[in-house]
Amino acid sequence: MAYNDNSVMMEDVRIIHRNFKGAEGQYNREGDRNFSVLLDDHTAERLDTIGWNVKWFKLKEEGDLPQAFLPVTVNFKGRPPRVVMITSRGRTTLTEDEVEILDWADIQTADLIVRPYEWVVNGKTGIKAYLQSIFVTINEDPLELKYSSIDDVPARGGRTQ
Repeated sequence: MAYNDNSVMMEDVRIIHRNFKGAEGQYNREGDRNFSVLLDDHTAERLDTIGWNVKWFKLKEEGDLPQAFLPVTVNFKGRPPRVVMITSRGRTTLTEDEVEILDWADIQTADLIVRPYEWVVNGKTGIKAYLQSIFVTINEDPLELKYSSIDDVPARGGRTQ
């Protein structure tokens, strides 16, 4: 799980609360790009112990097991993250203008590295997770796979020439 410079690498994780576009919503300001990573109990306990911003879902029914998650900020100012989408056609590095396609993609698996940002506000401290890099493998539907060997051509309004 550890990487270097206190960054944390997580492999084969499930990401939730996707907002790579930075759309305004009930819990999000316009332009704030983010997502959350579901954590296993061991990882959640370890990160929580050292001060990372680990959150827990509220239990809906008696007998439900607690589930931890880590909110992750995606920020392209300063040191932008590396965002790579993997399909049957290969790897595609996504730019700031393209990452929003991950909001709707059928994600098979994700491997990522988050870097810590230590904060202090009104005497309270914590560690916020910022995306350093993510490699996302996409589940492709049968038609996408069937026609994957055909190159894309730009739309020309029905014209052939």
